[in-house]
Amino acid sequence: MSAADRFSVAGKRALVTGASSGLGLHFAKVLAEAGAHVTLAARRVEKLAQVAAEIGGSCDTLALDVTDAASIEAAAPAFAETDILVNNAGVVADGPAIDMSEADWDQVVDTNLKGVFLVAQAAARGMKAHGRGGSIVNVASILGLRQAGGVASYAASKAGVIQLTKVLALEFARFKIRVNALAPGYFETDLNDAFLSGDLGQAMMKRVPQRRFGSLADLDGPLLLLASDAGAYMTGSTLVVDGGHLTSTL
Repeated sequence: MSAADRFSVAGKRALVTGASSGLGLHFAKVLAEAGAHVTLAARRVEKLAQVAAEIGGSCDTLALDVTDAASIEAAAPAFAETDILVNNAGVVADGPAIDMSEADWDQVVDTNLKGVFLVAQAAARGMKAHGRGGSIVNVASILGLRQAGGVASYAASKAGVIQLTKVLALEFARFKIRVNALAPGYFETDLNDAFLSGDLGQAMMKRVPQRRFGSLADLDGPLLLLASDAGAYMTGSTLVVDGGHLTSTL
């Protein structure tokens, strides 16, 4: 097998959460273009139908609330066939920690951390049962490795994702399941476009050694590395893609 062939996911079945927009939509497109049959999962079913039409080819949609165990249980048939899971669904709540409400904290942590656990658990059960093993890619963030003000719940949840990734990698290896985390830096998406284009965002960009924010295409290679056989000996790893942001000086 050539080096290029090892990055192929042809014939694999991938499931991407939070696939209706942003990073999830991009990840779904990348996997579909690399040959996978992709299940697009999110709460906004009407948006998923538009995405499926945009991707075309081999994909289907799944209504899924990652914070709801009953919703995940109802999706068991999809998880039973999954070879690749991209655990991408996530939300953020901005504001000072001293003013954060319990409801805002719970929404972020339930989606970003509990949701990652519940979906990974369901996918792992499916991968164990079908016997082929598989790859779970949990989408973390550099804010799980380094702090910033105003995003306490988000940073805490992403730090939890990184530690959870290591624990699941340890436990799931016996079932031929690899679990890794992808930790993007600042990428321009609908979620953060207003901030990145503002004065604070532009000031932050000056602290990125490459002097730019990421484009979605910068995540294609790292995603395929973790999802495909190219990363067959990687598990429990956190792959940082941030233009050197974490290495910048204080």
